[in-house]
Amino acid sequence: MTTSLKTILKYTLFVSLVILAAIIFVPRAYPVQAFQERPGTQYWQFEDQSKIAYTFLNGDSSNQKPPIIYLHGGPGGQITNSQIDFFQEVSKLGYNIYLYDQIGSGHSTRLDDISQYTVKRHTKDLEKIVSAIDADEVILFGHSWGALLAIEYFAIHQEKVKKMILSGPGPIMPFDYTLSSQAAPDSLNLRPPKYSNRQGNQEASNIRSKAIYYWATIFKSKLASDNEADNFFTHLNQLLSRSTTCDGTNLPTYEGGSGYYAHIMTLKSIHEVPDKRNLIKGHPIPVLILKGQCDNQKWGFTNEYLTLFPNAELTIFQDAGHSIEPARYPEYISKIHSFLE
Repeated sequence: MTTSLKTILKYTLFVSLVILAAIIFVPRAYPVQAFQERPGTQYWQFEDQSKIAYTFLNGDSSNQKPPIIYLHGGPGGQITNSQIDFFQEVSKLGYNIYLYDQIGSGHSTRLDDISQYTVKRHTKDLEKIVSAIDADEVILFGHSWGALLAIEYFAIHQEKVKKMILSGPGPIMPFDYTLSSQAAPDSLNLRPPKYSNRQGNQEASNIRSKAIYYWATIFKSKLASDNEADNFFTHLNQLLSRSTTCDGTNLPTYEGGSGYYAHIMTLKSIHEVPDKRNLIKGHPIPVLILKGQCDNQKWGFTNEYLTLFPNAELTIFQDAGHSIEPARYPEYISKIHSFLE
């Protein structure tokens, strides 16, 4: 090999490394909706100086009915304006409702130590919230990941939970992956959504986002700022939202504010959760499971709830997906009303 050729190769390698380093370490912007502070947001201040943001909907001034606590999806999701609109209608049934942003998302505190984003931390926060509202009993309403959090809390504090409503519930922790291949009864007429989460992840992924993910999960630290990571998560969620409806069209712009580090680190901790199925199996608590015909959560995961809870009832909403779409609010609220009353 000639000296000139060696020089060219060294130069090419150097330039390539500089470009790769720039791609990995230079912050990246995403064309997403900026996070908007919501007027009327209130906060619980915890002893570790973290704050949990919440919206309170007053539906029962007499305080005779157990309050409803809504657990949003994710992990790392947030309370959205459309969720508040939905629960405004539910509160008219006479229930006080608390909708809170879980730690690391929405208006709540972003933690410096991302290793603290765990299922255990989320459960402890929920314990503090139930204590803060001074309720003898609560009704837990969990969507997707929020259903997992509801089950985790219930397994430990069964005396505090009056009823549970689980919308599009994900798999109970720790995940039993063998259930994913379980076929649904033909009578339910379930069908997959047009788009999958895999497609959204593939479209959103880039070299820097992968580096941020591996840096966080391996070194438990932030390669990117919370703002950049959260904006990437908003971009990703916009693409993933296609799988939450049957055909993935006419989707609203995804609201900014989801927490990416809370998302990936909490998911990582799920595999460390002790199995509590033996604590809840056969418990007579009333459970309402709401599932869209095109829900992207596998039937076997949903069916496990029906197996564990003898007083669980399932409602399938035709032509609906994983999320509760505004056009379907009257149907959902009618079913919720029947269950609560």
